[in-house]
Amino acid sequence: MIIVPVKEGENIEKALKKFKRKFERTGIVKELRSRQAFEKPSVTNRKKIMKAVYVQQLRQAEQ
Repeated sequence: MIIVPVKEGENIEKALKKFKRKFERTGIVKELRSRQAFEKPSVTNRKKIMKAVYVQQLRQAEQ
């Protein structure tokens, strides 16, 4: 359960923004989408490797 402390007199839009940020950080939506369809472990590993290669290329480009 997500609890968002709201200060007295705080704008409702601000409280909603806090809630959305907390909700995104929990990763619930990401997990739900991943559970919708089974993904083979080999495909998962391949995606992980591809992401690592991409990040490594980005870091090399920075330097």
